[in-house]
Amino acid sequence: MPLYSFDGKIPSFGKDCFIADSADIIGDVHIGNRCYIGFGAVIRADYGTITLGPDSAVEEGCICHAKPGGHLNMGKRITLGHGAVIHGKELGDEVVIGMRAVVGFDVIIGTGAVIAEGAVVKAKKIILPNELAGGVPAQVLGNINASQRSLINQIKEIYIQLAETYSKRLRRIEIKL
Repeated sequence: MPLYSFDGKIPSFGKDCFIADSADIIGDVHIGNRCYIGFGAVIRADYGTITLGPDSAVEEGCICHAKPGGHLNMGKRITLGHGAVIHGKELGDEVVIGMRAVVGFDVIIGTGAVIAEGAVVKAKKIILPNELAGGVPAQVLGNINASQRSLINQIKEIYIQLAETYSKRLRRIEIKL
């Protein structure tokens, strides 16, 4: 597992996590229980601090970075989609960041909010709880309804189970050509 200390800051993680061999976790990073950190993900807290709550997924190719002296605080049951770039400040519980979305510095995203695929949330923007935002730059498109929340929760459960399953059954193999 590729963990890097930086200036005496050492990443920590909870129980039953899966962290892919190709993920990089650097510095003052704290990962909760049952998290999935996908292949090629980078969680970099060399000059700041990053906290990821339990039951969260950082999917493949995602980049999380805390600005110097800053703190990126992500709540529980967070989903960060494939290739997303996160520089925000605060992501409430149950937030979903879509694939290839960009979240600028000092952004606050409320509990249960969803940022659509490819959206760009500019620095210092606030997205309120349960809002759906999308576009470039991101604008609020409405609120998440019960049907959408149900689908989101099903996907979150898949990643919680995937973390457990991968940590127990996934094995790297070497093939000589």
